Amino acid sequence: MAVTFHAATAVAQGDAAAGRKKALQCQTCHGLDGMAKLPDAPNLAGQNPVYLVKALQDFRSGARRNDMMSLVAAKLSDADIDDLAAYYGSIRITVEPPK
Repeated sequence: MAVTFHAATAVAQGDAAAGRKKALQCQTCHGLDGMAKLPDAPNLAGQNPVYLVKALQDFRSGARRNDMMSLVAAKLSDADIDDLAAYYGSIRITVEPPK
């Protein structure tokens, strides 16, 4: 529980505007708008920032592996991760259930 609280606190300190600038490096796969451009890449728009922080930290540490994400995340600082999570988490999405 302490880890979750710490991650949530870090996300609250993230700067969405700075994250948008940093997301330029993510746009090839995930899109600047957070909507994936590649079929194997997840959508990040509206994703829970706590989840994004954990995922990026895990890619950076090697606890989670993906050829591309492991390379990209290795170069991210804690502030970069917080800012990216704040940016993608701040994007509003609309979901419509099937009719």
